[in-house]
Amino acid sequence: MQLMKITALTGSWLRCARDVALAMMAAAGVSCAVIAQTVLLPPAPGLAAGSVDTAQPDRGINEWLLRMHEASRRRAYIGTFVVSSGSSMASAKIWHICDGQNQMERVESLSGPPRSTFRRDDQVITFLPESKHAVAERRESLGLFPNLLQSADSSIAQFYSARLAGHDRVAGFDADMVLLQPKDKLRYGYRVWSEKKTGLVVKLQTLDIDGRVLEQSAFSELQLDAPVNMNKLNQMMSNTEGYKVDRPEMIKTTAAAEGWVLKTPVAGFKPMSCFKRPAAAPEGSAVDNTMQWIFSDGLASVSLYVELFDRRQHGQEGLMALGATRTITRRIGDWWLTVVGEAPIQTLSAFAQGLERKKATPN
Repeated sequence: MQLMKITALTGSWLRCARDVALAMMAAAGVSCAVIAQTVLLPPAPGLAAGSVDTAQPDRGINEWLLRMHEASRRRAYIGTFVVSSGSSMASAKIWHICDGQNQMERVESLSGPPRSTFRRDDQVITFLPESKHAVAERRESLGLFPNLLQSADSSIAQFYSARLAGHDRVAGFDADMVLLQPKDKLRYGYRVWSEKKTGLVVKLQTLDIDGRVLEQSAFSELQLDAPVNMNKLNQMMSNTEGYKVDRPEMIKTTAAAEGWVLKTPVAGFKPMSCFKRPAAAPEGSAVDNTMQWIFSDGLASVSLYVELFDRRQHGQEGLMALGATRTITRRIGDWWLTVVGEAPIQTLSAFAQGLERKKATPN
């Protein structure tokens, strides 16, 4: 999953936490039509309920997000983070460094099967030591942040509000606790712990429409301004000796060129990018490209995957939950649609019901 919601906005470690969460939930075998159990959010530590720190500057949502984003891009750090949802938990260690406009990181799983992921800007390679298999791909950034906030049609503040909810300590660092509240029921809320001096996000909770925690990612230990060696990470990333490396092709396209249209826009979600990915088809099956159409409201993202329907691959229509991620599958004539997003089911349903087949329009 790419992840993008607040992960693309506030820190690369959160994007990695999303990958860890999806691997964790998939390994746990969460089945279709099962909604993950949630836990009621406990009273926030720090400020007493209803109290406000008058010394804290009053920031709007754009200011909070910009501060968090800048901290994630400008700081070098090493840390261990834990991702939890219900009774499931996974952890990983991250090394992150920035050199001017270049970002690089290494993530090592500490639970489950061994897994190492290296990212240099949009270049990503994942090593699976047990199978001696590696996957190298490009993961294009949505370009949502900070550009969206600097554009005239920035709409994050139209659909979310932000307020300081208290103070806490996370991994030994003092942090501001910021509540990002949705203004409708089409998106989740977020409780974000931002390191007080730098703004770096050190903990994140994704909240459902009733304020219950769906998923949590947090540092258990963190070293800011750590001595991370970019040259060493580059060497490790390039060393594929002994591994079979797959390089999945990703072709940029448009939904119209592929013959699809969203007849009714979903409030706040804008189309960001569209790709074709060659699909691995079983012997005797028609070979076709899977289209991925990505939407975002600036924090949350939803992806629409469309492929030819195959009875041997595709089961019954239904829904599935993986932590904060929801999935809906639906057959549309000769096609099979999978909608995946970190958003409420009603949001994904709006996308699923709104997608229509049209005559393809050449690019």
